[in-house]
Amino acid sequence: MGTLSIVIPALNEAGNMKPVMDSIPFERLRTAGWTTEVVVVDNGSTDGTGEIARKLGAKVVHQPERGYGNAYRAGFDVAMGEVIATGDADCTYPFDTLPELLELLVEQDLEFLTTDRLHPANRESMKNSHFVGNHLLSAVSRVLFRHDFRDSQSGMWVFRRYVWSRLDVRSPGMAFSQEIKNDAARAGCRVHEVPIEYRMRGGEVKLNAVMDGLANLAGLFAHRFRRPSRDVPTGEELAESMKV
Repeated sequence: MGTLSIVIPALNEAGNMKPVMDSIPFERLRTAGWTTEVVVVDNGSTDGTGEIARKLGAKVVHQPERGYGNAYRAGFDVAMGEVIATGDADCTYPFDTLPELLELLVEQDLEFLTTDRLHPANRESMKNSHFVGNHLLSAVSRVLFRHDFRDSQSGMWVFRRYVWSRLDVRSPGMAFSQEIKNDAARAGCRVHEVPIEYRMRGGEVKLNAVMDGLANLAGLFAHRFRRPSRDVPTGEELAESMKV
């Protein structure tokens, strides 16, 4: 059916790499017709995360410049799949649901599929501060970018690789997550959101709810009112460039 790259940013997640890799259903993906690679972006780890990921079969990219967005850019640069799936290296995202998510992407002819963690079944897996902050940021995102995403901060997405070339995503940090969704919607991509299970984190929590939340809020307004980059093709330009 196609080729899939699973891109996972990781910063000092040595203890989580094996359970994360074990959760990826390679056999089910193969049976469904997907050739799969895993790209782990070691974002300056000091605990051997990259070496462990490599021994477990992942393609490892080293991105010493810290930042969630920086890590994803490095991973996307080397990803070979026609479809890219993402998720964190902290055991919170259900990689085992990828066959179902890919089936939905294909059957509904979607270009960008994102996920919603903010429903009652996941309430115990998220701190109160994170839960409230995610709801507030998502509400602001819906107003500013006129979409229906319930969870603008979710880090699990499945999208067609060519979509990345249509987007103007600039954040080097945590705001990358909201920016890629908001820009996909604004670019006119065929987008959709589905609920997922969100699981308890393994290891050390690195998110600073207040500081990261305020930075993401400022990023939302900066993104909404900035001038578009001249280097990013419009949908019409991309379609024209792909003509034989």
